Amino acid sequence: MSDRLVVRGAREHNLKNISVDLPRDKMIVFTGLSGSGKSSLAFDTIYAEGQRRYVESLSAYARQFLGQMDKPDVDVIEGLSPAISIDQKSGSRNPRSTVGTITEVYDYLRLLYARIGRQHCPTDGTRLARQTPQQIVDRVLTLGDGTRFQVLAPVVRARKGEYETLLNDLAGQGFVRARVDGEVVDIVEFLKRDTKLARYEQHTIDVVVDRLVRKDGIERRLTDSLETALRLADGVATVEIIGDKGAEDESLTFSQHLACPSCGLSFEEPAPRNFSFNSPFGACETCDGLGTTFEVDPELVIPDPDLALSQGAIAPWRSATTGFFQRILESVAGDHGIDLNKPWGKLPAKSQKIVLNGLPGNITVKFKNRYGRARQFNTTFEGVIPWIKRRHEGAESDWSREQYEGYMRLVPCLACSGMRLKPSTLAVTINDKNISEVCEMSIADSASFLSGLVLSDRDRIIAERVVKEINARLGFLLDVGLDYLTLARSAGTLAGGEAQRIRLASQIGSGLVGTLYVLDEPSIGLHQRDNRRLIDTLIRLRDLGNTVLVV
Repeated sequence: MSDRLVVRGAREHNLKNISVDLPRDKMIVFTGLSGSGKSSLAFDTIYAEGQRRYVESLSAYARQFLGQMDKPDVDVIEGLSPAISIDQKSGSRNPRSTVGTITEVYDYLRLLYARIGRQHCPTDGTRLARQTPQQIVDRVLTLGDGTRFQVLAPVVRARKGEYETLLNDLAGQGFVRARVDGEVVDIVEFLKRDTKLARYEQHTIDVVVDRLVRKDGIERRLTDSLETALRLADGVATVEIIGDKGAEDESLTFSQHLACPSCGLSFEEPAPRNFSFNSPFGACETCDGLGTTFEVDPELVIPDPDLALSQGAIAPWRSATTGFFQRILESVAGDHGIDLNKPWGKLPAKSQKIVLNGLPGNITVKFKNRYGRARQFNTTFEGVIPWIKRRHEGAESDWSREQYEGYMRLVPCLACSGMRLKPSTLAVTINDKNISEVCEMSIADSASFLSGLVLSDRDRIIAERVVKEINARLGFLLDVGLDYLTLARSAGTLAGGEAQRIRLASQIGSGLVGTLYVLDEPSIGLHQRDNRRLIDTLIRLRDLGNTVLVV
């Protein structure tokens, strides 16, 4: 392999037939006035040719998804290594992307908490213990007399596959029904269907072991059914309480593995996916793992409190083409003594609450049609805020959804306090801190906490390699002057320089060798004290066996 990167006749943009020889495995700085062609040579010529050659090396099938890349205006480039660009573009705008996920530190934290975390009950904080089959039976027998329920064995939980062999085995064991992706089916009839389960899609299968009604004398049968379910599902059983007509069914999950000794709630063994806010197994069910929810802001709904309701004070109802909302308001105002001609800001709080939050039950709306005839109809008055929420949730287009979001603000999720995860996940701790609390610390504090963990001999053996990897990656972030950030910081809020240094730290952590790195002004925004640390980081990247071009 050549020990030099040779460029001949570069004419990209404002370059005038430039020819240079650059030593490999060195750190090289391109410096000069703005517009002198530094970026044209480094990014638009050397890096662009490296990317083009990489794409050309792929199969024709892969290239069709990447598109055609133009060759830079240059005669010859020789000795070119695989190239990686680290520029000053801002990070991902995906609200699920954080500093922790970009650097993969969060992935290692998920593994750490799943393996040595201490589980507690999210209700009362009691340390979890394991349940015996008899304790599970006793808990089910606390249901009221006449309660209908069924015992299920969750044999498949959101896993890909066709599961034809599994269903055949279940049918051979005498099981008649199963709930497949939410649909209760006859197993034999299901296997006869022409349409099979999609192999590369996730499926959930629960075997219906028994259907029971709570009454005296069911202890023996209930015990047998629960033991069967526990055997089928590796120590986990679900009791689904069948609600009355119109009511939702309630599910109780029991485990021979972990349960709260105080309240009897059962929990699964934690897995890394339970700590991911991008997975339905870990994400808060209210905010879907975003940590924020859209809530209607009354100040945006009523932007001008000096206007009266009759003057169109309610902004989302102001553009209505019919008098529907106005008729309802007039009816509500007549029944509850609300002055439609008084400025909104001067209405009593009780009247404002009725308009914003609505009324229970039905109301009768009386009006005259265009022929002067008296008419009336019964309807509900849900209020402006519930109306906006309902229309926002049911919006079928981005444009429509954004219209309603104009009356809403992003606020921290009340269910998870902005931590993105389920209560059962947040109840898992290491040294009295859950995973979200560690991510909310500054990177400097997180590194200090993780390097000073007090662990048992067993936990230390399990966690040693994971903690070492986490501390190494946090160390890289500290080296590039990002000690003030938190792992929970959203990627979309990072400045361009911060995002660039995070990618730089990630590249050092990847340990690639024989690579060409092209960096765009990495020292912008750095305090002078951090410049030395940045230079040391670039030298470390070079010493791994890479060529570093700095513009």
